[in-house]
Amino acid sequence: MNEYLSQVNAPSLYFIVGGVLLFIAIMCVVFIVKSYRAGIAIGMDPKVLKRAITSSATFTVLPSISILLGVVALSGSLGVPISWLRLSVVGALQYELNVAEIAATAMGLTGLKVTEMSVSVFVTVVMVMTVGILGGVLCCIFGLKAYLGKVKGKKKNAPEAAEKADDANGDRSEAKAGGEEQEKKKPGFGAYATVAMFIGLCSAYIGSYVGTFARRDNFMPLMTALISALVMAVFEYFTVKKGKAWLDNFSVATSMLVGMIAAVVVNLL
Repeated sequence: MNEYLSQVNAPSLYFIVGGVLLFIAIMCVVFIVKSYRAGIAIGMDPKVLKRAITSSATFTVLPSISILLGVVALSGSLGVPISWLRLSVVGALQYELNVAEIAATAMGLTGLKVTEMSVSVFVTVVMVMTVGILGGVLCCIFGLKAYLGKVKGKKKNAPEAAEKADDANGDRSEAKAGGEEQEKKKPGFGAYATVAMFIGLCSAYIGSYVGTFARRDNFMPLMTALISALVMAVFEYFTVKKGKAWLDNFSVATSMLVGMIAAVVVNLL
């Protein structure tokens, strides 16, 4: 186990990952500078731009706590460099942890346990994680331009359709109000697709946890998921019902922390 951990935490991996992340950090700075200059060029107040940069940086720190927890969770099995890279470039916390465990299970392991890991399993897990996340990147490269063209076309045609309706009915304000109300009542395909994918994702995870409990008499994953869901429900209540939108920045990180603490406490008991 010590030999495996020394290999996945080798200085060469730190050097490679550090180079990649340095390139991305430089690219981010370049985009910030270009955006700031573009804002000045169109007449925006420099104070407003600086305030936007400061507030964006501040609100980025809070959601990143959950990402840091994901790095900590993955680094115990996959090492710090790869975990750091995966959750810093193209990746998602909910995706990385689950796909890594699925790949490890497919290789014959009982889970993403460092005591069972080997270099060959490590390579397979990282490859599966990387290839799986490329789907979104490829869709953007080959399909985003056409999709945005259609969206812009719809927005462009909407005023023309509203104007024709105004001429026909002789009441422009009423037609606009009716059009706006109809748009609110009929969300686009993206809204339905996102909800459907989220429900499918949660169903798959809960189903696997139930299966783990039924096959191995291991209730820990299901219990952790339920406790985390309860914590998230509390945050949703205060965020949506009570108007405490700022709490949304803490929801994911707190849910994960409470779920982890509960799992540790139950395991000790």
